[in-house]
Amino acid sequence: MQAIIVRDPDAGTAGMSLTDLPHPHAAENDVIVEVHAAGFTPGELTWPGTWTDRAGRDRTPSVPGHELSGVVTELGYGTTGLTVGQRVYGLADWTRDGSLAQYTAVEARNLAPLPADVDHVTAAALPISGLTAWQALFDHGRLTTGQSVLVHGAAGGVGSIAVQLAREAGARVVGTGRAGSRATALDLGAEAFVDLESERLADAGRFDVVFDVIGGEVLDRSTDLVRPGGTLVTIAEPVRVHPRDGRAVFFVVEPDRARLADLARRLREGRLKPLVGDVRPLAEAPAAFAPGRRGAGKTVIRVTADG
Repeated sequence: MQAIIVRDPDAGTAGMSLTDLPHPHAAENDVIVEVHAAGFTPGELTWPGTWTDRAGRDRTPSVPGHELSGVVTELGYGTTGLTVGQRVYGLADWTRDGSLAQYTAVEARNLAPLPADVDHVTAAALPISGLTAWQALFDHGRLTTGQSVLVHGAAGGVGSIAVQLAREAGARVVGTGRAGSRATALDLGAEAFVDLESERLADAGRFDVVFDVIGGEVLDRSTDLVRPGGTLVTIAEPVRVHPRDGRAVFFVVEPDRARLADLARRLREGRLKPLVGDVRPLAEAPAAFAPGRRGAGKTVIRVTADG
């Protein structure tokens, strides 16, 4: 099968190449998925799991990419809940070969059924963004109806989903980002928008939940926006400055089959819309990783012709 591989942590995107690899093996509780479309996170070439397994051993050459949508072609011993020929989508393990390949082995618990009328490209844009947004707002932020939330990067992959989920939950939503993202954030359901390049973040007010995807100075300044009893949630980096009378949470997204199934239903019913940007063939995946090449929406890799 064909796959994108990386061999050298110091080579960056220049070290990525399309090559032939053996067909993956389905271990216990695994399934083999024929990948129709795949998503990736631009920074994953810096993640330890890209280069080492769970025991810390070198596992190069490795296949990057962690989001996928496709069809189950093989079941490993003991696998339950999925069948051969079933359409699925979800997350590949952080420390195993990923989704930028024609076939990949995935733990069955990391996948959920995909409705027949949801296309693979759209589905591949959702797993990380959807699970991250949900876990940030509701599992960690404890957002409820009638509360307020500030979403940084409101027109980005994760932020755009967070705006939609928070709005549907009955929360008041304010988004932030660059000026060109204002219309997108407002269309998704934000009632106001702060341009981080020209407007004062401090003037946005105070919120029950502040969700950060940016880190750095923006994360530090967000501390003062948290109401007493509120929560600052970030996926960018550990919090350095904590809210005076609130909580601060840094987390890494976790797989969740039940939540993936719920997100797929919302997608099918038109209640959730991932922002899909460029759609590229597998051979162009290295170029899609390159800094400065990403536009609006999430880049998705179409692995098969019907992806």
